[in-house]
Amino acid sequence: MSHDTTETEIKLAVESADAARRRLRAAGFRVHKRRVFEANTVFDSEDQRLRKSRLLLRVREAGTVCTLTYKGVPVSGKHKSREEQELIVPDAKVMTAILGGLGFKPAFRYEKFRTELKQSKTHGTATVDETPIGVFLELEGTPEWIDRVAEKLQFTDQDYITSSYSTLYLNWCKQQGVEPGNMVFAKPASGA
Repeated sequence: MSHDTTETEIKLAVESADAARRRLRAAGFRVHKRRVFEANTVFDSEDQRLRKSRLLLRVREAGTVCTLTYKGVPVSGKHKSREEQELIVPDAKVMTAILGGLGFKPAFRYEKFRTELKQSKTHGTATVDETPIGVFLELEGTPEWIDRVAEKLQFTDQDYITSSYSTLYLNWCKQQGVEPGNMVFAKPASGA
């Protein structure tokens, strides 16, 4: 039995999470999965073979759910489209140890708060991603659904972002004049 494992999506920069949620509610979207903190770790070999081949291997911790994800080479176009395989794993630390044993080390970490929304009777998903470098609305579904929803939300093709969070982060660091590291939220100062 085969099933479609292609992910097609775009990101849209928005001014705030509240503004994104207002736009989505006005377009008939309702919360499907409540806001959750996500810690993502991208793995690669010492020689960065995966990044150079435009492949992705990631462990995501979202609340109590841990997911191992493989993403294939993106197909160019106005939407980002690529193979995606995911597997729920019981323990991020054990998965990290297994990947380490296979020669993969953490290469980049990024954090976000994600809220997932859906419209009734449609198969697409909208997410509001609150990241350390801004808020992004992500639309995932068929290209036709993405275009229809983006237009309803008052975005045009020129607003479409197909870059990964790591690329967006590196561009942001360059614009801000800061040394890149990991895209994580600042930890509150202790004491006081």
